[in-house]
Amino acid sequence: MKFSKLDLLTLLISLFLFSSCKDSSSIGLAVDSASAVSGTLIDTTTVISRTLKDEATQTYYGAGSLSNPVRYPLGMMKDATFGTTTASLAMSVNLPSSTAYSFGTTAVSIDSAVLVLAYSTDSTVYRQREFYGDSTAIYNITVNQLSDNLSTQGSWLSTKTYASGDLLGTYSGSIKPNTKGKVTSIVTGGADSLIATAPQIRIKLNSELIRSKIIALDSINLTSNAKFNLAFKGLKVTATTNGNGGIAFFDFANGNSNLEIYYKQPNATTTTNIDTVSTKFPISTVTNPVAATVTHDYTNTPVATQINTPGEYQVTYLQAMNGIRNKISFPYLKNLVATLGSKIVINKAELVIDTSDPADSIPFKIPPRLALYRLDIAGQRINVADNNPYSSSNTSGDPRPYTSGVAFDGYYRYVKRGYLQNSYSFILTNYIQDMIDGKVIDYGTYIAPISTTAVASTLASYAYPTQTSAGRVVIGSFNNTNNRKIRLNIYYVKTNTK
Repeated sequence: MKFSKLDLLTLLISLFLFSSCKDSSSIGLAVDSASAVSGTLIDTTTVISRTLKDEATQTYYGAGSLSNPVRYPLGMMKDATFGTTTASLAMSVNLPSSTAYSFGTTAVSIDSAVLVLAYSTDSTVYRQREFYGDSTAIYNITVNQLSDNLSTQGSWLSTKTYASGDLLGTYSGSIKPNTKGKVTSIVTGGADSLIATAPQIRIKLNSELIRSKIIALDSINLTSNAKFNLAFKGLKVTATTNGNGGIAFFDFANGNSNLEIYYKQPNATTTTNIDTVSTKFPISTVTNPVAATVTHDYTNTPVATQINTPGEYQVTYLQAMNGIRNKISFPYLKNLVATLGSKIVINKAELVIDTSDPADSIPFKIPPRLALYRLDIAGQRINVADNNPYSSSNTSGDPRPYTSGVAFDGYYRYVKRGYLQNSYSFILTNYIQDMIDGKVIDYGTYIAPISTTAVASTLASYAYPTQTSAGRVVIGSFNNTNNRKIRLNIYYVKTNTK
C-alpha cells in the first residue's frame, strides 16, 4: 500500500489524538448519525451571565446606505418584567421628483393631506414578525412637525430625541400589519377608482397647516430636496397605548411611505373645469434620513433589580432594540488544562441557552434569534472565530469555520431537535479552544436578541444591531434550580502533552 506523506501524517496524528480518549461519549452534531463526533464530555464548566443595559446604535447611516435598517419601529409596550418601551420616528420628507416641483400658479385649494406609513412586509425568514406585541390594543398616534432639519444632523443614535412643534394630525385605532386597505385613486379627467393597497396606516393631517407649510412655500423652496428640507423640517411620529401595546415596523426603503396631498387646480385644457390632483412626497432612506428614538423604562421591574444590584440570580434577561444584553464569562476555563493534566483538542464546544419558561409568552413572544459577539482589547465589538470564516472577501477571517461546515447558529428551537428544545445554541469550538490555549483573552462576550435578517458575518447589522426587532426573553442562569440554564458542553480528547 502506498501513502502520500500528507496522508500518512494525517493518519498518524489521528491515531495519536484518539488513542488517549477515556470514558468517551458521543453526540450527534445533527440528527444524522453520520455526522457524530466522539470525545469526553465536560458539561459542568461554570458560565456566568449578567444582565446589562445595551448601548445605543445608529438608526441611519446615510442616503441609500446598505447599513440602513430594513425596517423602522413605532409603538409602545408595557411589560411587567421589562417595563415600558417606546419607539418614535423622525423623518425627512422629499419632493415628488428629483427636479423642481410646482403646484401651479392658480391652485384653488387643498382637499386633504394624508401621511401613509407602509408596514414592512418582508416575511421570507422563519418566524419573522413585522409586529411584536398585542395587535388588538388601541394605539394613539400623533404627527408633529420637526423643529430642526433632520438631514443636517451629525448622527442618528437610537437614544437621540428630536424636538417638534405644530400638531399636524392624529390616528386612533388598532394595528393591522397584514390587512390590505382600499383607497380612492384620483384619475385626472376621468372617473376615480377604488384600489387595494399594501398594508399601511393612513393618518389624516390638518389640511390648512399643510397648505401653509408646503403648498404656500415660495417656488424656490421646491427646487431641491435640500431647500425643501430647510423650509419644511420633516415629521415626528409618536404612539401611545393604554393596553399591553406593541411595536409595529415600517418600510422606508421601497417608496411605499409618503405624504400624499390632494388639491384642486384648473383643468389644463379647459380652465373653467376644476381637477382634483394628487401628489406624493416620498419618505425614503434612499434619499434622506429616517431615524428612530427608542426608550426603555425599567423602573420597579426585576430587570432594574439586576441592573442596579449585579449578582447571582436564577434567571437573566434579554431584550432587543438596544434594551438588555447579557455579558457571559467562563472564569475557570483557563484552569482546564491543569485540571485534566494535559492539553486537549476540542471536537465540539456548544453554548446552550435555555429559556426560563419554555412556553411562549403572550403577547410578548420569545425572539427567534440571538447574536453572540466579543470585545477586542480596545473595547470594540468583533465576531468570535466561529462566526468569522475566511473567504475571498474576508481574507482576515479564520479558516477553521470555513472548512468545518458547522453552522454558528443562534436561532431558537421551540420544537425538539436532538437534545435541544426551547433553547438557543452557538457552536464555539474555535473560540473556546483559543481561550484554553491562551491565544485569545476574553475581554467580554455578549449575547443579545437580533433580527432574523441580520447578516452574521457583518458587524454593522450583527454586533451593532439596529432596531429591527422587538423580542424579549428570560433565560435560565447556570445555577437555575429548575435545570433551565445556560451551559457550555465541551467534547474533547487529550493530547498527552502538558
